[in-house]
Amino acid sequence: MNISIRRAERKDCARLLELIHELALYEKAPEEVTVTLEHFEESGFGQNPVWWAFVAEFDGKIEGFALYYIRYSTWKGQCLYLEDFLVTERLRGQGAGKLLFDRLIQEAKEKGFKRMVWQVLEWNEPAINFYKKYNATLDPEWVNGILDL
Repeated sequence: MNISIRRAERKDCARLLELIHELALYEKAPEEVTVTLEHFEESGFGQNPVWWAFVAEFDGKIEGFALYYIRYSTWKGQCLYLEDFLVTERLRGQGAGKLLFDRLIQEAKEKGFKRMVWQVLEWNEPAINFYKKYNATLDPEWVNGILDL
């Protein structure tokens, strides 16, 4: 398969939002996606971007993405925080996830980040098994705190 990885561009935002909705459906929380396309675009490509992404393309269509932002650890310094990572069913098992994840690792190293951090749902065994291939530490001790405003 000829899968290409590239940086996301503003023109990709509508497709990325479609994939975000697909991810939310998979994670059994489709009603949780409330961001508008305009806000999403501005947050990634406005004057002060707060997120960046890589996309996986196949046959001219975006079939996967990895969206990240910079998180700061008072213990480690700047870290790459992987917010969302998805490959469509069409490309799963074809190496697109590995290509995207490897590109993220490269990005983190190039920027001098001290680590990559992400969350994975405890029932998402395919994702957990994927991360284990990288010898990632999956820490069950921390509890997520969320305050909706």
